[in-house]
Amino acid sequence: MSIDLPGSLRDMTKLKLNITMSIDGFVAGPNQSPEHPLGIGGEQLHNWLVTLKAFRESHGEEGGEINASTRFAEDILAGAGATIMGRNMFGGGPGRWDEGWRGWWGDDPPYHHPVYVVTSHPREPLEMQGGTTFHFVTDGIESALEQARAVAGAQHVSLGGGASVAQQYLAAGLLDEVVISVVPLLLGGGARLFANVGDAKLEQVESVAAPGVTHIRYVRA
Repeated sequence: MSIDLPGSLRDMTKLKLNITMSIDGFVAGPNQSPEHPLGIGGEQLHNWLVTLKAFRESHGEEGGEINASTRFAEDILAGAGATIMGRNMFGGGPGRWDEGWRGWWGDDPPYHHPVYVVTSHPREPLEMQGGTTFHFVTDGIESALEQARAVAGAQHVSLGGGASVAQQYLAAGLLDEVVISVVPLLLGGGARLFANVGDAKLEQVESVAAPGVTHIRYVRA
């Protein structure tokens, strides 16, 4: 599928990735499975996030911390008009779809806008509560980005991960901004972010230390 977008819209609609990484370079631990969607030990990657007031409020909970990580947590989906993610992030296992699988997030996912799932297996759009509709894109990452930009308008497009789809967009030079939240955790294996990315070039523009994490912002060089 190809959507002809005006040049001004292409310039305004940036593709942004926010992702957490261990200090040995992994964004998920080894042996990912339905029981361990982030691999063994991978849930620890997000300890910095789940204690924050911004995160807890977005999940209908009270309390939580406010610190230097708060604005990075708020920025994960703020200002996004669409999200792209890979098959593994949506879940449901490999191969043909189990139509009963509706994602990890319950009936009201946190996106509240269209989400484009890059996959090899077709599936009809899945409309959820709160304005989230999952669209399943089988003709590649560029098609997913064109479709996401078409609905995002002047807002940016958020790339949700996981590692494989992030690598594909990095290698293709399509990512405009990357925020990597590095945590002092050694996973020893799993899904590595910076593999198979060709000669992708990034320029660091910001680094912020916070409790248990360092946030590093890059733009496309």
